[in-house]
Amino acid sequence: MDPRSALADFAARHRRLFVLTGAGCSTDSGIPDYRDRNGDWKRPSPVTYQAFMGEAATRRRYWARSLLGWPTMGRARPGEAHRALARLEAAGRIGRLLTQNVDGLHHAAGSRDVIDLHGRIDTVRCMGCETRSPRAALQAELLRRNPDWAALQARAAPDGDADLDGRDFSCFDVPACPRCGGVLKPDVVFFGESVPRDRVAAAHAGLAEADAVLVAGSSLMVYSGFRFVQAAVAAGKPVAAVNLGRTRADALLTLKIERPVGEALAELSAQLETAPVEAGVSVRQP
Repeated sequence: MDPRSALADFAARHRRLFVLTGAGCSTDSGIPDYRDRNGDWKRPSPVTYQAFMGEAATRRRYWARSLLGWPTMGRARPGEAHRALARLEAAGRIGRLLTQNVDGLHHAAGSRDVIDLHGRIDTVRCMGCETRSPRAALQAELLRRNPDWAALQARAAPDGDADLDGRDFSCFDVPACPRCGGVLKPDVVFFGESVPRDRVAAAHAGLAEADAVLVAGSSLMVYSGFRFVQAAVAAGKPVAAVNLGRTRADALLTLKIERPVGEALAELSAQLETAPVEAGVSVRQP
């Protein structure tokens, strides 16, 4: 069976899919990804939670780079993969969508049952009083305090970052929380930080109700996402993946399709539109 037919057959035989998405879904929207086709880092690993919270110098460097990188995230719009998954959900093909991305593009495309496993970069959290505020508002304040930085040129990096090394960040002015003076942090899960338990529990609940798992655009190298594939396999649920290159779960997959994820999902959505789901049709085989 050719890859196009194989993916459509997999989806047709498993009525309710649990979908796990990664950075490959958003590259068509202009957001760079972290890893190459072998699953290795393309650039130095991201800032850790411990460094961000423990070092003012790390926070200045982070927010200076974010000032230049945020426009790429703020202007991003849903791509083919996001739109196809929203159509599949509307057609009753997807039970729950768990995304490792922080860009909010699944929501913007119209998907409703979405769990943002690692949070949302368009929101800022005060680590003191827990106040949330829009990232766009902080951008305006960063520009007001640091007008000279706005003229710098930097290449966009993943998740609202920018490549801006070799600069002196010591004079970059980072605001504190206007309510309590606390540290402001993107409302995302940094490396070294735990995913909130309620999100993990909600994801496991969605997985328990699913017939199968579809991984879209993720190498699964981060354990916080990979564990759901492990849980699916342990429960006897088949797992298919659409991803360019190696994944951490290759040995666990029932089906792997190496195609651009947007192209593959758009085609899948079109194929399933002509193949209505019949109640009770589900084949759970490894």
